[in-house]
Amino acid sequence: MTQTAPTPADPPTQPTVSNVFYRSSKVYPLAVRGEGVYLYDSEGKRYLDGSSGALVANVGHGRAEVAGAMAAQARALAFVHGSQFTSPVLEEYASRLAAFLDLPGFRFWAVSGGSEATESAIKLARQYHAERGDTARFKIVTRIPSYHGASLGALAASGMGARRSLYLPLMREDAWPKMPKPDPTLSGEADAERLRAVLEAAGPESVAAVMVEPVVGASDAALSPGAGYHTRLHAICKEYGVLLIADEVMSGMGRCGAPLAVRLTDAVTPDIVVLGKGLAAGYAPLAGLMASAEIYNTVMEGSGAFKHGFTYAGHPVSVAAGLSVLDIVEQENLGTAAQERGAQLLAGLRELRAKHPQVLEVRGQGLLLGMVLGDPANGEAHETPGLAERVAAAARARGLITYPGSGAVDGIRGDHLLLGPPLSISAAEVGEMLAVLDEALAAGRKSTS
Repeated sequence: MTQTAPTPADPPTQPTVSNVFYRSSKVYPLAVRGEGVYLYDSEGKRYLDGSSGALVANVGHGRAEVAGAMAAQARALAFVHGSQFTSPVLEEYASRLAAFLDLPGFRFWAVSGGSEATESAIKLARQYHAERGDTARFKIVTRIPSYHGASLGALAASGMGARRSLYLPLMREDAWPKMPKPDPTLSGEADAERLRAVLEAAGPESVAAVMVEPVVGASDAALSPGAGYHTRLHAICKEYGVLLIADEVMSGMGRCGAPLAVRLTDAVTPDIVVLGKGLAAGYAPLAGLMASAEIYNTVMEGSGAFKHGFTYAGHPVSVAAGLSVLDIVEQENLGTAAQERGAQLLAGLRELRAKHPQVLEVRGQGLLLGMVLGDPANGEAHETPGLAERVAAAARARGLITYPGSGAVDGIRGDHLLLGPPLSISAAEVGEMLAVLDEALAAGRKSTS
């Protein structure tokens, strides 16, 4: 018997008994359609995707041209293994991406997700030094807080206590020295100088790389250092023979108003750039890294191969999605759009801060913005987090998706909301976001009083 696809008049429903291993015990709406900045569930409810999922859907939902590019690629060549073939679409995409990011001579290593990309960067940094005969270098310096991914290596590199605590017995903690997060009370140069003490304490001869998020994402919503920070950080890395890795999984590809957020205030070229999320904007799993010519040549002239790989790395259909998304980003000038709509959203958030005392700070770059929430009586985080979750729930009930988080203060305390709608959002839709946030913040304040 043939089955007909559900229609909007006859939407699918979530089964009473499911075989899905859900991420948590909450009840999930059944999403059935996406269009522009909106998602629709099986009950017909519309949600403004104010966080692009997890800051992924950069070009919006339902772009027929991306789906068409993927279908055409699937008909022509759906899969080859990276140990056996390259493909025309991968070659074109790597060249286009290097040009878009202004990374001449860099090589693109494609994977399926940000955690895989971080793992690849960690391994590449280690192998680069080993190929040079500097086999003592294996440590990766990161910050507290930070988030670099969910796989074990990426999680070990992260400075996000709540997500790491269960898995600490599986980690070699001395391999992951931590430096403090950006301090807005310091100049960018003085802030970055704090790396020097971390390197000296770790034994600089054992450190392979320093990895930072130019604009912090999930762990401390949209926190960014001052001008000069990345320039000084890079200089210190060079002084000690350490690679600089910029984790641009969330902040790159125009999200912060520039192809790379690390260059918003500094003319810096990291040794490795980690990318994800916005590469294919949710249409297919695609992430990767860009590695300098020096790193690539050192590996290829040494052992002749990167000792690492994933089955679906460079998957032609995913890369075709990335190429089509890049077309949209360039043709619609979405980096500039992120600057303009981001300025509008940030101005509105500042107005909400003046109105709602539990909003302690608003900040960010482009359309990677954050609201820090807490106790207005002392200007600090509440002892027990949960305010961000309550505000997010109130927003969701009113049709707005946000990205709540906690733990930025000490791994437990600290509440924030991360906001990052599609870069294609209109001025009117930004206004809609702000109106719902106003209501949600009022509802959240009542629930804590």
